[in-house]
Amino acid sequence: MRDPAAERRLTSYGDAGFSTFIRRSFTKGMGFTEDDLRKPVIGICNTWSELNHCHSHFRQLAEAVKRGVWQAGGLPLEFPTISLGEVFLSPTSMLYRNLMAMDTEEMIRAQPLDAVVLLCGCDKTTPAQLMGAASADVPAIVVTGGPMLSGHWEGQELGACTDCRRFWTEYRAGTISEATLSQLEEALCRSAGHCMVMGTASTMAAIAEALGMALPGCAAIPAPDSRRLRLAELSGIRAVELARTGLRPSHIMTYEAFENAIRVCMALGGSTNAVIHLVAIAGRLGIELPLDLFDRLSRETPLLANIRPSGKFQMEAFFEAGGVPAVMKELEPLLHLDVMTVTGKTLRENLAGVPRAERWREIIAPLDRPFQPEGGTAILWGNLAPNGAVIKQSAASPRLVRHRGRAVVFSSLADLSARIDDPDLDVEPDDILVLQNAGPVGGPGMPEAGYLPLPKKLLARGVRDMVRISDARMSGTAFGTVVLHVAPEAAVGGPLALVRTGDYIQLDVPNRRLDLLVSDEELAERRRAWRPPEPAYRRGYGKLYLEHVLQADRGCDFDFLTAVAR
Repeated sequence: MRDPAAERRLTSYGDAGFSTFIRRSFTKGMGFTEDDLRKPVIGICNTWSELNHCHSHFRQLAEAVKRGVWQAGGLPLEFPTISLGEVFLSPTSMLYRNLMAMDTEEMIRAQPLDAVVLLCGCDKTTPAQLMGAASADVPAIVVTGGPMLSGHWEGQELGACTDCRRFWTEYRAGTISEATLSQLEEALCRSAGHCMVMGTASTMAAIAEALGMALPGCAAIPAPDSRRLRLAELSGIRAVELARTGLRPSHIMTYEAFENAIRVCMALGGSTNAVIHLVAIAGRLGIELPLDLFDRLSRETPLLANIRPSGKFQMEAFFEAGGVPAVMKELEPLLHLDVMTVTGKTLRENLAGVPRAERWREIIAPLDRPFQPEGGTAILWGNLAPNGAVIKQSAASPRLVRHRGRAVVFSSLADLSARIDDPDLDVEPDDILVLQNAGPVGGPGMPEAGYLPLPKKLLARGVRDMVRISDARMSGTAFGTVVLHVAPEAAVGGPLALVRTGDYIQLDVPNRRLDLLVSDEELAERRRAWRPPEPAYRRGYGKLYLEHVLQADRGCDFDFLTAVAR
């Protein structure tokens, strides 16, 4: 009998018959039978790694997927790709997101797969796999690893890494001891899984679900919960059905689906990183998502989820309240309901049986009584950010969202590290901290350095927030009045490169403005004197990255990978 898997995407030996023969022989050498070889081949893209805490349970997760694939009459074949563990990578995992996306795309494209299950979770792994799947356009379904269980310490519920940052600040301020910090280290991360607040990992899991690429309810199930294994098994079953029907990512991730995902992100108070990732994923499909679209949808979409760092609760409570389906149910009047999803049903059909979160109004608000009238993220423009910048307004200090202050400028991450705690640093609480050369090219890789540490001398005076501006990113778990993704970045000559200590900057979040209060004539003079920094890499992947990475407003993908016309 004909064996489709053995005949698909043949290795090039110059003889197709020989290629088929040797492939069948090697497959049988792994113990598979003739009947197995006639089944739909379901690839399981497993990003398990001992250098990725968030994925440390993925071997068990993959086995659950395999059970579902076998039950549905498919042949599951697990394969690895790059795994990006956020806190284990130098200088930043964002530098390698595009490399992982390329790895994912090429392995899906090169291997004889009828469908693929994408196991992801940590911050950059979900967008990387969605980018790769979008480009390969083979039937695909996402299974995220789920959030950690909440930590506990002295009666407090802890969330990584919102509380990592909160307690580290207090340690720097001298209000907690090193012994206490050691206790916190042991209490913060009490299980496998990604951060248990609405950081980038939780946000991107929610976005995968909102795009229609994961089964409803996938995003919020805690990593150790047996229901995650059951969902993984159901995803394996569904992958076989996708292989048989041919429903592909391009059929699911439409422009309307991206609008839905943006609204869900805004309603959740999701990570600012989602702006970059959504633009990049859409770009792989030839769909443009300009920053003004994000801002328009944010103005129209209220904050409905009371989840840290924008709110009070953590992912366990959000799961119990109904998770992403419950939020989408409240958003129903604002969503495109006829989009197709990985279930094989429309969003309208998926939401038909979802109850409203009436018992959980502390966690998920109704559309007409939101926690805040606008979404979590706002987009800013002005002469300091002609191509845009972002701020998580839901986690900013209300007193600082309209602020005029004197700039205290740090020219690089090294300069920041060297001077931020200098007792002679000329800085006051109403000043604005500015970090240059921390963007895609300048970072390199656009690290999560935008959450600038506050000067120790001000921490000692009780200061816990200041306006901070940079071309860097910020962890979705972070909070404060932090302006990020300033584009173009300083390292390529953006206006941020021209800011000097003593300049005044005007931030006006309600009116979406970010302006450097310096004359055009003075800025022109500074531009003539500006010189780009030395490149961080002169060989290898780093050199490729620096030469081809796009700016933040275009998703930081490589210019040769996006399908959007340039």
